[in-house]
Amino acid sequence: MPAGTLYRGREGMWSWVAHRVTGVLIFFFLFVHVLDTALVRVSPEAYDTVVATYKSPIVALLEYGLVAAILFHALNGLRVIAVDFWIKGARYQKQMLWSVVVVWVVLMIGALYPVLGHAARELFGS
Repeated sequence: MPAGTLYRGREGMWSWVAHRVTGVLIFFFLFVHVLDTALVRVSPEAYDTVVATYKSPIVALLEYGLVAAILFHALNGLRVIAVDFWIKGARYQKQMLWSVVVVWVVLMIGALYPVLGHAARELFGS
């Protein structure tokens, strides 16, 4: 196999891509969060309007996506640390990735009600 093609199209490459994408998404969320929080100093009425829009079911789905991005980024970051600093890390990187995916899915299932429960009640009633 030519140099530099070890992960082409394999789990390691997709993990690398997902880690970068989730990092960028989290960065943009933090940027918007700082901007909307800064609104309170400029115009408290505008801040209240923006915060009121955050109570919609669509924003609840976006929050669930944010939880998904943060959890994957954090879990995969721990895997990257293990690959980098554990002497056998590179050998077990694929198994560790699938472990990250399983833990991520379990945690995302556990986050369904706490994150989306309010939106479901608003859409479908109590």
